[in-house]
Amino acid sequence: MAQHFLLSAAARTLSLRTIYKDGEDAAYATFCKMRWAETDGEAVCPQCGSWKTYTIATRRKFKCAGCHHQFSVTSGTIFASRKMAFVDLLAAICITVNASKGVSMIQLSRDLDCQYKTAFVLAHKLREAMASEIQTGEVLDGHIEIDGAYFGGHIRPENRKEDRVDRRLKQHQTGKRRVVVVMRERHGRTLPIVTMAEADGVALVNQNVSRMATLSADEASHWDMLHAGWSVDRVNHSEVYSDHGKHTNWAESYFSRLRRMVEGQHHHVSPKYLHQYANQAAWLEDNRRKDNGSMAYGLVQNAMGSPVSRNWKGYWQRAA
Repeated sequence: MAQHFLLSAAARTLSLRTIYKDGEDAAYATFCKMRWAETDGEAVCPQCGSWKTYTIATRRKFKCAGCHHQFSVTSGTIFASRKMAFVDLLAAICITVNASKGVSMIQLSRDLDCQYKTAFVLAHKLREAMASEIQTGEVLDGHIEIDGAYFGGHIRPENRKEDRVDRRLKQHQTGKRRVVVVMRERHGRTLPIVTMAEADGVALVNQNVSRMATLSADEASHWDMLHAGWSVDRVNHSEVYSDHGKHTNWAESYFSRLRRMVEGQHHHVSPKYLHQYANQAAWLEDNRRKDNGSMAYGLVQNAMGSPVSRNWKGYWQRAA
């Protein structure tokens, strides 16, 4: 019997032991190579684009010979103004990609021996880097599965039966319940978007799916409008989950990962940041067949190519 790829040694090409054994200089060199891949790690001025730079010997900074601009490997990236060592940053990325259902901020802070606040912001910056690969603006093509799932807004029932209310009624809702609508290509990309109602998915399909594509959806009545623009396979889940190739199992597979991430690891996710977790689950789904070293270095490259985070740089200072 053939061994599953994820259980084989080929899927394990990076470990925390290797990262810390190689040390800070090797981790720093990795970030340089991911930032300036076209020059094999040789610094390029982010201000004027000149390749003529020299290293400031007393610290890990560079100076442009043309415009005299000083910069570091993380200047202008999502890790701008970072204080954490590069070996710890690389270890955090390794932990993040190894956790197939996500990792809690408490656990990450313990693994890295840092404050909870540091782990919280770092994890969200990594999710933002993942989102740059998911939310590309490109339309989906081929055969697309679409579905929606509700997250958050749980109302705890009262202790006494006579004090309990019908939690299904709108006046008893918290307003924190959200829907993640996912459009997923079979053997392709996964695109999740957070909305207030699953019916909003019809407009999202119009914006993000090619007119030449074909669709699969469940029996929910709001998907009936999709038949006007696409060829749509429908499957009634009250009767069958898969009917001769008609199914939404790829979309359900994505929701399975996202639910285990939200309920099993984080336990509670604010609706304000649900889109970050949805993008992380999509990134993990799309890269699930890659070895963990390729995933880690790909995430470093995404982070080095992402601009300074306007949401997360100085997050705790703004909150205070």
